[in-house]
Amino acid sequence: MAHVATMADIEAIEQVPLSEQGLPANTYEAIRRGAARNPDGVALHFFLQGELYDKGVSFTYREWLGALHQTANMFHALGLRPGQVVTMILPNLPQAFLTIFGGEIAGIVGPINPLLEPEAFADIMNAAKSKMLVTLAPFPGVDIWEKATSVVEKVPTVETVVVVDLADFIPGMPKPELPETIAQAKVVDFNAEMKKQPPDRLIFERDIHPDDIASYFHTGGTTGAPKIAQHTHHNEVYDAWSPGVVLEVEPGQVFMCGLPLYHVNGVIVTGLIPWMFGATVVLATPMGYRDKTLFPNFWKIVEHYKVTFFSGVPTVYAGLLHVPIGDADVSSLRYAICGAAPMPVEVFKEFERRTGIRILEGYGLTEGTCVSSVNPPHGERRIGSIGFRIPYQEMVIARVNDDGSGEILPPNEIGSVLIRGDNVFPGYLEDIHNQGIWVDLGDGGGPWLNTGDLGRQDEDGYFWLTGRKKELIIRGGHNIDPKQIEEPMHRHPAVALAAAVGRPDPRVGEVPVVYVQLKPGAAATAAELLAFAQEHVPERAAIPKQVYLIEQMPVTAVGKIFKPALVRMQIEEVLSAALNALDEVAEAMVQAVPSKLHGTEVQVRVTLAEGVARAAGEEAVQGVLGQYAFHYVVEIA
Repeated sequence: MAHVATMADIEAIEQVPLSEQGLPANTYEAIRRGAARNPDGVALHFFLQGELYDKGVSFTYREWLGALHQTANMFHALGLRPGQVVTMILPNLPQAFLTIFGGEIAGIVGPINPLLEPEAFADIMNAAKSKMLVTLAPFPGVDIWEKATSVVEKVPTVETVVVVDLADFIPGMPKPELPETIAQAKVVDFNAEMKKQPPDRLIFERDIHPDDIASYFHTGGTTGAPKIAQHTHHNEVYDAWSPGVVLEVEPGQVFMCGLPLYHVNGVIVTGLIPWMFGATVVLATPMGYRDKTLFPNFWKIVEHYKVTFFSGVPTVYAGLLHVPIGDADVSSLRYAICGAAPMPVEVFKEFERRTGIRILEGYGLTEGTCVSSVNPPHGERRIGSIGFRIPYQEMVIARVNDDGSGEILPPNEIGSVLIRGDNVFPGYLEDIHNQGIWVDLGDGGGPWLNTGDLGRQDEDGYFWLTGRKKELIIRGGHNIDPKQIEEPMHRHPAVALAAAVGRPDPRVGEVPVVYVQLKPGAAATAAELLAFAQEHVPERAAIPKQVYLIEQMPVTAVGKIFKPALVRMQIEEVLSAALNALDEVAEAMVQAVPSKLHGTEVQVRVTLAEGVARAAGEEAVQGVLGQYAFHYVVEIA
């Protein structure tokens, strides 16, 4: 078993060629091998609500592999064939995991975020030419059925709707009446159809090659022109195996899954990684971390299931700071993994101080299957760093030219983050989206993927993110493409230019806001434009929290809107308001400036209120600044 503390340990693993590591050919074989290591061990625990954590259902590996066979057999019996797509619009349920990996056996699986609007469902499903839809039956307080079924007639390739019923998990709850058909598609019950199939084998011949497409994950823009990232079976197998080696995963360990299963982190980090190594998954409620009953019971859940790892975004850790551990025994926890957005330093330090649990910050993207780097489980973890690259995946910082060429930069110079390796996807489904994403460094090793992120690498091999070229707004780990906001705003007759950026938020990392420049002679108030956005922006999470009227957009030398200037304006506004609201502060001045080392540096000058001791003032100021992931320097007068 690997013991990773330095880059030398990564390189030591790589002394054995990847081709000699004996990786499974596909995700089905990966799970079969994990089951063979621990056939009577628990593969999955699932519970419906946080307060009912001890009243869930469990599957041994033998049972789980049987259910996976039944699911794949069901999809095949219903007409799904290799190369055809089963779309999944479900909350976190055992059937969601079965759909993902059963779908990868029988064909290709395409999970979709249930929080998207129906128009986005239809766009993604039409691009994928979905043959089958797996979704949720009608259930009180949940609108998935209504939204998902409303688009079936708009996706003519869909032949079957397979329905998962939450009532199956609630004794005595009546099952809803389902129609026999929806538009052109027949409707069947997931559990009833699945039980018709044998659990001990596949009923069809299936030779799944490593380069066969396993899944479609949508990413970036989701209106009008969805970007669908294709993953091969080898992408997913490798990207589960390599981090699993670094994290020393083995039977008996327990991973808690609270992130959604339409997202690669939930599927790979808290799904395929543990199952590949014979470990256990705790699927924590259909809503995951969004379940309001989960956090108050979080540490009891850790104790009850002896959780070893959990993965979350910074907002998860910020929320857990308000949940006392009390007398819960959390000694089983080895690490908590954080990705998707930068971790505020104060949250990091306070979480570790209160819990004694080590956080491993990491990095990945859908186009890289999931994981690209992580801080070492042994040795030094550098706060704010995304750690070392994973074994066998290359990762560099480069200057990228307009013609797609580039050159690797020396340590501590900011450039584009590029990756190359077995986890890098073969491209987006529609070739138009593949333009400009590959970089040729002239090293003879093939093209590199330009992640769209900016960063630097220090002398010891640790990577640090410093910004995002792709300008995504990351709200609680959820990616929002600014175009989802800007395109509707440009349809307003008074709007000349619209630019959406993220506003720093201590709870969810960023929330969207939009700057608007009006047409000459046009009139509109910020309130009117906000109401327009609320009506026309298709995704609820993307609706801007505020509209700012601006006389002149900041632009580059070639006339493009220069969003970093708008982002810095937001940083200055948010921090100035928070610091000047402190009783200990008489005046605070904040300036966000470009930084060669950090991307943006926040310079803060504070004058303390009369009679306030310097130590008390410093503590209050740091308490505010520590809620954000900026690099800052403070001068206190």
